[in-house]
Amino acid sequence: MSIKVGRSFKALIAAGAALVMAASMAACGPSAGTPSEAKSSDTGTSSSANAKARSLDEIRKSGKIKIAVFSDKAPFGYVDKDGKYQGYDVYFAEQLAKDLGVKPEYTSVDPAARVDVLTSNKVDLVLANFTVTEERKEKVDFAKPYMKVALGVVSPQNAPITDVGQLDGKTLIIAKGTTAETWFEKNAPNVKLQKYDQYADAYNALLDGRGDAFSTDNTEVLAWAKANKGFKVGITRLGDDDTIAPAVQKGNKELLDFVNDEIVKLGKDDFFHKDYQETLAPVYGNEVNPDDIVVEGGEV
Repeated sequence: MSIKVGRSFKALIAAGAALVMAASMAACGPSAGTPSEAKSSDTGTSSSANAKARSLDEIRKSGKIKIAVFSDKAPFGYVDKDGKYQGYDVYFAEQLAKDLGVKPEYTSVDPAARVDVLTSNKVDLVLANFTVTEERKEKVDFAKPYMKVALGVVSPQNAPITDVGQLDGKTLIIAKGTTAETWFEKNAPNVKLQKYDQYADAYNALLDGRGDAFSTDNTEVLAWAKANKGFKVGITRLGDDDTIAPAVQKGNKELLDFVNDEIVKLGKDDFFHKDYQETLAPVYGNEVNPDDIVVEGGEV
């Protein structure tokens, strides 16, 4: 993946506003625009694990599809100043619900709870920047991808981290239940990991100097660094290129087939490039190639 970092003033303001609002809303908790919130300390256990998923007919009859999204990960999933969900994932969720003939009902989810909300049937679908991994595929069913990503590392400009080796013995901030957590635990045992449930808390820890750097998807740290003076993405690509995809409860073939068909259909109209222009282009400006992020029709 090749992503160039620039300093578009318009993009910086857009990203800054979105992230400040997201952090503020996450600190306050759910509002009228945030019906519920799901948290977990693990990635797949629940007292109501494996509750039966709703059928498409049940979803249609209820008039709503329950979708887990982030509320603090701008510009992909966040809550704006009016209490409404916005972002790249949400734009897709709105279209999917419309084509199903129902309204979306959003549940704010932290990274570590994305599997749990499906196995416990708290939601029908997860659209929360969910990276496809072999471990996760054992617990949920992923649809076709709609985005591609790698890991990135952001650090203070006056103490930049440009190589993983520089993190030996230092403190790296991460969000629980993410691919960053998995990668560093496996590949960098000498790095001290400081873990947070929510992205807003993780970024605040970096701003407060509680860690030497923060790692998550490169698409996100690039946007955050543009909005926060004094920080730099010294590692723009780390680990394998991964894909982001919707997820449903394991065995929910009916909903999975609908989502896959939807992704293929929308891809014929370049829907996800339109999504990018609406939600990500105001942040990245003209300095990121949409084709480095967007996946159309589920074909990487």
